Amino acid sequence: MTEQNRLVVCASHSPGMERDTDHVFGSEFRAGLADARALVTEFDPDFVILFGGDHRRAFRHVVPTFAVAMTASILPEGGHAEGTLDIPVDVAKDLAAHLLDSEFDISICRDVGLDHAFAQPLRDLTGDLNAYPVIPVPINCATGPLPSAARVLSFGEAVGRFLDTLDARVLVIGTGGLSHSPPSLELDAYDISDEERRRVIAEGAAAARKKIKPQWDKAFLNALAEWDGAELASLTDDARAQAGVGANEVRTWLAAGAAGGGKPLDAIVYQPVEEWITGMGLAVSR
Repeated sequence: MTEQNRLVVCASHSPGMERDTDHVFGSEFRAGLADARALVTEFDPDFVILFGGDHRRAFRHVVPTFAVAMTASILPEGGHAEGTLDIPVDVAKDLAAHLLDSEFDISICRDVGLDHAFAQPLRDLTGDLNAYPVIPVPINCATGPLPSAARVLSFGEAVGRFLDTLDARVLVIGTGGLSHSPPSLELDAYDISDEERRRVIAEGAAAARKKIKPQWDKAFLNALAEWDGAELASLTDDARAQAGVGANEVRTWLAAGAAGGGKPLDAIVYQPVEEWITGMGLAVSR
């Protein structure tokens, strides 16, 4: 498989966007999503590799650094019903075996419940949870210690080498970021209830709106446009200090870009949306 048979799309996600059912906020970002979705439709992938983080829902007591899901559902969230993902199990098993052979001691996940980190990009970029078969590849971005940016880049490269062996068109998605600092993730607590999570988020929402860092976001997008690995690694390893705990999720962007061949990714849109407490960005491969 050549890199021309890969389309890389990296996009922010936010529960606030789904709560904004009247589309009052984030109009520029929504327009960018529509453009990216058109690219995906034209590309028409055979399947999707989806690098996503976890918000301490799927993985609480045991937290894999890297994982490959064999069976997975989508949690009911944001007004959406629960769903089941169409995972090509044989391909997922082959990917897992390849990664183990590449000296990544990954975890295998079965019957795992994934949240909006995986659901939102599928709905926004492909139109439906099951528009295409998808292999979820969780990366720990929430519960320290986190993998270094260098390790994430190497992991993405290993996934890319696996894709090289296939005769298939693959959409590679990285989802999360950019700058944001959700109050619930600022807590050093891994097992809070959904009710407690909602309370913490509500109490910290006003402060979280002011934690978007456009300068950091733009520096990250500029580094993507050059695929400057050293700068991307530096920004990512310092993400929490400079851009909030949620900025750690850009590890998924690094993995996706590396899996796509380490080529430049061009920003389609960037919009800081205070109401969603997030710097919303979207970048695609050339």
